[in-house]
This record gives sequence, structure tokens and C-alpha cells, in this order.
Amino acid sequence: MLNVLAISNYRSLRNLIVPLQRLNVVTGPNGSGKSSLYRALRLLADTAQGHVVTSLAREGGLQSTLWAGPESISRAVRQGDYPIEGTRRKQPVSLRLGFAGDDFGYLIDMGLPKPDLTSTFDLDPEIKQEAIWHGPTFRPSTILVERHGAIVCVRREHNERNIVADSLAPFDSMMTQIADPRNAPEMLVLRESIRAWRFYDHFRTDAESPARLPQIGTRTPVLGNGSDLAAAIQTIREIGDNEALDSAVSDAFPGGRLEVISNSGRFALAMEQHGMLRALDVAELSDGTLRYLLWIAALLTPRPPALMVLNEPETSLHPDLLAPLARLISRASERSQVIVVTHAAKLIAALSELQGYHSIVLEKEFGETRISGMNQMNTPTWHWPAR
Repeated sequence: MLNVLAISNYRSLRNLIVPLQRLNVVTGPNGSGKSSLYRALRLLADTAQGHVVTSLAREGGLQSTLWAGPESISRAVRQGDYPIEGTRRKQPVSLRLGFAGDDFGYLIDMGLPKPDLTSTFDLDPEIKQEAIWHGPTFRPSTILVERHGAIVCVRREHNERNIVADSLAPFDSMMTQIADPRNAPEMLVLRESIRAWRFYDHFRTDAESPARLPQIGTRTPVLGNGSDLAAAIQTIREIGDNEALDSAVSDAFPGGRLEVISNSGRFALAMEQHGMLRALDVAELSDGTLRYLLWIAALLTPRPPALMVLNEPETSLHPDLLAPLARLISRASERSQVIVVTHAAKLIAALSELQGYHSIVLEKEFGETRISGMNQMNTPTWHWPAR
């Protein structure tokens, strides 16, 4: 489980240190930085896939994603004595992401490349530093693997440093290039854990949605883009928590029950509802009903990940479905750490009544995202290493 998430110089997240628990609910007004927090988590996950530089490019490149305000904001400016003005930069350009848990921590530091007239990729971000350490806090004595530029070192017994790479490309993460069971088993464990993180931010429920069409069915312990909904529901029935599935449906639709119909290997979903003489085909269901069924398939997965991140799960749902959705999320948090990004007051209220609820309320001050009520006394310990 992640205990701390740290983000520096990413959009409005100039220096955000986020404490995490088992069930975390991120809220705040529009423009407070909720989407930036979600995207930063996805970037962290992309390091284990080798896509972090490509993902930054899709967002407009490093220059577009960097904090756009001054390098520092003085107390006099915060008190309103002086206007915000640009200052001469003292620190190198950097975008830094990291997390710490009970077992391992990881951070990555990206910056601009040195001028190179021979390359047309002169705006590509470079990975300057990476580190993996043991325990909840980064310290020189707890470092297991560290990367400076092109050199990657693994620390062994008696603090000996073993160089395992000396020419790592600046656009490659050590997580994808060096992880092997002999030289860096800790990196391999951490990489596979991050690769198992699951993100859900959009399900198509329109008339042309693949979730409304029969699909070839195979065992599906992890819901994909929704086209595999019927197969995912049937997988829960056969190897998952069948009782929880029926309970989740009846909780939202009293008397309702899901049925998977197989025709020559093609699976289709139908739903029995109280008072109906026949089951309704999935194509007949409303957008909100279909979206709730997709959340059932995602949250009752027979193969729970270490971390599940849900971005605005309330989209298209009737307010009456938000309390059952909250109970679904609570059940998922018993097996996975869950982060929910939402601004739906009724969902927040329903989640706040559940055991393990941890509220993270974002706000902005001088364009910078902060956590409401957090100060130097209650901010988790976090250290960024110097380049």
C-alpha cells in the first residue's frame, strides 16, 4: 500500500505531498488540481511500462506540463504586500514524481536535455534521476537502486555499489531496462506491482458502445474497455464472488439480476428487473444502468490490483445509484488500495460514512494546488535528492 504520493512541478502541483490510506477520496472545486493529481498517478504508472516520455509528449511535452508559476512564492506575496512576479531560476528545470510505501519507495526526476544541434529531439524530456529504496522514507542508507544520468547502481551488502548499466538512454526508465531477478530483484518486484495498478476514467455507454454488443467471450478476470463486460460478469460468477455480484445488482435495482447468454461463443448480457415479463437486453438499458454494471464488473474483479484509481465514477449515474456505488467501492477497498477522484457531493457523503474513509480536499492558492488543512506540522516526511 502506498503511504505517500509526492509530485513536484507538474501543472498546478508545485510541491504536493499527499498522505494516503486504504480508501482515499480526492475532492475539491473545479480547477483545484484533481485531474492533475490523477494524471500524475498515471505518469507514475507509465514509468513501469516504459511510456513516461511518450505520455508527456501526448500532454504537449515537458514545457507544457511544468508548473507555470514562479519558482518560489515569498511570504510577502502570500500576504498580499507585493504582486506575483517572475524571478531568476536558481534550481534546474525538473518534473518529479514519487511514492513511498511500507516496503519500497520510488522516485523519478525528469528535466530538459542539454542543447544538441545534431538532434531534432531537442525538446524531449530526459530522465535525470531515479531511485528505489527500502522503507517509508528516502535516505542514503536505505537506497537499493539509484540512477544518475546513464549510470545505474545497485547497492549490496556492506554498502557496496555494483554498476549494472553505464549507458542507459535518457528516454528509458531503469524500471524497464534493468529489472532482472539476479541483479535487481527489488526493481522487478516493484515494476510488476506498478504494472498491476488499474485506472478507470471513462466507460462508453452510448448506443454504439461495444459494451452493448455481443462479443466473443473468454475468461476475463480484469475488465478492459467495457467490450468484455458480459465475459467479465460471467467470470465473476464462476471464479469470483457470485454472492457479492447479485447483492450489488439488487442493492441498486431491487429484484434485479444479471444473466449472461452464450450463443456460439458470443456472450451477451441481459438484466431481469422487478415487474418485467422478460429480461432486458443490454442494448435496452439506460446509459446510467449500463455504467453501473460496468462498475460492478470493474470493482468485483476476481484479480484485485494493489492500487485502483477511479476518476469521476459518478458520471452519468442517477443520484440514487451513488450510495450503492459507494458500497461497491468500499468492498473493493477491502482487497485493494483505492483512490477516488470526484466532486459529487452525494457520493462523497456516502463514502464518508464508510470505514477507512480518508478525505483529501484540494484547494488553490496563487495558482498552486494545496491540501486543505495541511501544514508543515502534519505533512508526511518526504525528501527529493539533489541532482
